[in-house]
Amino acid sequence: MAKQVVKRTFTGSIQNHQQVQDDLDSLGFAASKLWNVARWTSERVWNETGHIPEDGELKSYLKSHERYSDLHSQSSQRVLEELSEAFVGWYRKRQNGDSKANPPAYRKHNDAHPRSTLTFKGAGFKLDTNNGRIRLSKGENLKESWSDFILCDIQTRPDVDLSAIESVQQVRAVWNKQRDEWELHIVCNVELDVSENNAEKTAGIDLGICNFAALAFEQQESELYPLNCLKQDDYYFSKQIARCDDSSSEEATRLNGKKSNRRKHNFHTLSKHIVERCVDENVGVIAIGDLSGIREDEDGEAKNWGKHGNLDLHSWAFNRFTDMLEYKAEEADISVKRVSEENTSKSCSSCGCERDANRVERGLYVCDESDLVANADVNGAENIRQQVSPSLATDGGDRSNGWLAQPSTFLFDTETGAFVPQEQVVS
Repeated sequence: MAKQVVKRTFTGSIQNHQQVQDDLDSLGFAASKLWNVARWTSERVWNETGHIPEDGELKSYLKSHERYSDLHSQSSQRVLEELSEAFVGWYRKRQNGDSKANPPAYRKHNDAHPRSTLTFKGAGFKLDTNNGRIRLSKGENLKESWSDFILCDIQTRPDVDLSAIESVQQVRAVWNKQRDEWELHIVCNVELDVSENNAEKTAGIDLGICNFAALAFEQQESELYPLNCLKQDDYYFSKQIARCDDSSSEEATRLNGKKSNRRKHNFHTLSKHIVERCVDENVGVIAIGDLSGIREDEDGEAKNWGKHGNLDLHSWAFNRFTDMLEYKAEEADISVKRVSEENTSKSCSSCGCERDANRVERGLYVCDESDLVANADVNGAENIRQQVSPSLATDGGDRSNGWLAQPSTFLFDTETGAFVPQEQVVS
């Protein structure tokens, strides 16, 4: 067995919550106030210069502000970084055609500041693994003495051994609205035993909008993952949020959070399922299309994919999914390579011929040169796979294309919480 260090986030419940809640509330409210000060500052600079300040500029502007000292300096810095990231996300939505997207709002509901997530890094926390405690630093303004801090007794899952953790990078205090209490998220490096995988087979993954993922194996087998549950969630939650009086209301925030959690769960489940399928098929390398520049043209300007295409593309969280796939594959000793998707939708995976006309319909690819008839997304996945493992098919080899034309389709089953063949899904 080989050793491998990977990043993990463990959730810990606070056993002495009643004793520390007031202190954590004070910090959570202080973080919201700092956010609001930074939001006001950003708007003022924006109105005067037409430029939205980045996090470095905000840190320079607000370092001497009274609210900045309510938190540990690194915690205050993280609040400003989060605001800058929120502005970037909003700007990208607008670039991609989402005219309804709003800039980050003030954190204030009914004249009450909500509890913001608190991030502690470096000197901002200390972990005592022997006693199961984490010490969190307060800001200078909220300390009663120089040694004042918050001492949390924590409990993690039984299978989590904090003493085996290589290094803790940060601790986040997060307000759990469902449980009405704080919890701690511990971000750390963990050393895992991984099997020595000598597999040499490959698989290719094409990410898309209609079919979220198409998977092609070297041994002439293919699968589709439409992930219709995401579209259903988008439709349902959009209608529920539209009924809210204010898009920044507590109910709208709750619905957005629930939608985000469901999406994250589906991505985790799908990436785990695909890695398990690759292990079953003795795959050692997964090639996946790199879509990092799909939203921009050669000059860095936003591409126009049409009204609906722009909205779909913005919600297409391919980077997030690929990140999940990479670390799950890493544990199974499978390498993931991001490769170019250029021309993979136009090229024939059998003869290499490139013609836009070959894609006769959204889901059908036909090549007159090689008599190939294939599902268009599977053809793209096979082209991606061939970038890391060239096949004799492109050199005139004999290959049946039935597996390209009729892939297995897997759907998410809400009853079992797993991906199963389409015919097994109970409606």
